Amino acid sequence: MTRNKTPGAKAVEFEPEFVATLKDMFEDKIVFNRVLGLKITRLAPDGVTGRIDMKPDLIGHFSHQRLHGGVISAGLDAMAGLAVMAAIGARHLDEPPLQRLNRFGKLGTIDLRVDYLRQAIGDHFELTAQVMRLGSRVASTRMEFRGADGELLATGAAAYIVS
Repeated sequence: MTRNKTPGAKAVEFEPEFVATLKDMFEDKIVFNRVLGLKITRLAPDGVTGRIDMKPDLIGHFSHQRLHGGVISAGLDAMAGLAVMAAIGARHLDEPPLQRLNRFGKLGTIDLRVDYLRQAIGDHFELTAQVMRLGSRVASTRMEFRGADGELLATGAAAYIVS
């Protein structure tokens, strides 16, 4: 179960069925996320966190063992999409979990911007995303990509079609 961490906000809990099914969709059914090794470490209405472990398949610059920039942008895009799913799920808590999960069928990226701040070198990386605004048609998000030491390596902003 996951609780909303927003100060002053009413605590929201997702059912274990909703969390397990969304995690399975995200980590296993979306094959590219599986290729990236993207794992959910936190799933809440106010934001999501994930992790990517470094592996040889993700190297972009072989002599520096630096993570490929496409991994960073794809990871941030995926996490922001997940944050939108969580926000939609929280908005429709009156519906059964499977009905809420069916709302994600039309979700798609409209715009994605990534700012690469530092080289991504390390054994793992942490990605966070939160929804800044969830409208009836479009959601706006912000994301961060950090090294194992917590250093900010990249930031992102994206918009998603939700209906």
